[in-house]
Amino acid sequence: MEIFKRVTEYNFMAKKTLAIVLSSVVILVGIISMITHGGLKYGIDFDGGTLVQLKFKTPPAIEDLRDGLKTIGLGDSTIQEFGSKNHILIRVEKSEEKLEEIGSKVKNSLIGKFQADDILVERVEMVGPKVGKDLREKAILSIIYAIIGIVIYISWRFELQYAIAAIIALVHDVLVTMGAFSLADKEFTLVIVAAFLTIIGYSLNDTIVVFDRIRENMRRKGKTSFADVINMSINQTLSRTILTSGTTLLVVVALFFRGGEIIHDFSFALIVGVVVGTYSSIFIASVFLVYWENRTISKRA
Repeated sequence: MEIFKRVTEYNFMAKKTLAIVLSSVVILVGIISMITHGGLKYGIDFDGGTLVQLKFKTPPAIEDLRDGLKTIGLGDSTIQEFGSKNHILIRVEKSEEKLEEIGSKVKNSLIGKFQADDILVERVEMVGPKVGKDLREKAILSIIYAIIGIVIYISWRFELQYAIAAIIALVHDVLVTMGAFSLADKEFTLVIVAAFLTIIGYSLNDTIVVFDRIRENMRRKGKTSFADVINMSINQTLSRTILTSGTTLLVVVALFFRGGEIIHDFSFALIVGVVVGTYSSIFIASVFLVYWENRTISKRA
């Protein structure tokens, strides 16, 4: 199945400077956002603490919630809407009480502002700070190990410059997605780590398809320049790229809007990752190969 009736002839490499500038600006904005927010907003999985999820019959005012929680010394807790305005998440940094007692205590503190029947405690979760720190370290290591494995695999299957190009593209994807999470003020949890690993795998698969076609065209390139070979390869795989990314994006968007709050942030990460991963396969990994080739030619000259 093909999107285009014939192979396109877009000059992607002519836009390489614009692509580098655009990516640099997006990453810089994300980094500034993370610095402004004091880093990523870790969820309870990594930061530790107690999480209380409440459901109200009518949307409550955040200030009313905070005033009610002040009576039990939790007025400084993080309070936010969770999906709909009727669902509220309250995160307490630490507590020595049992989970059931925390839920009842929070609900009772709000009865003065709301009717008891209007408040439903849906869940209470607790993670110790030590466990959260261990999970955070293991999550970072899982991403590092995945990248190391990718370097080894691509270096063996292709050449070193292809491995470096793929890693630069993957780091680009991770930084952009992290920046999007910071800008959207979303929590970074274990589920999001799974999303990041999925993004890495998806982006790598798309990049390898382009690399395979580049390698095939290099065998019969003749006097064609390396940049033209890459343009040709990207155009030849463009239909496949659009079909794969488009169908994946349709599913992920459906999950985002209809999949429920549990996988809302996960699907948000995948939406950003699929779009950015497709972009990076064309304008980051391939552009790096052109710069590498030009640098090699300059050294020989």
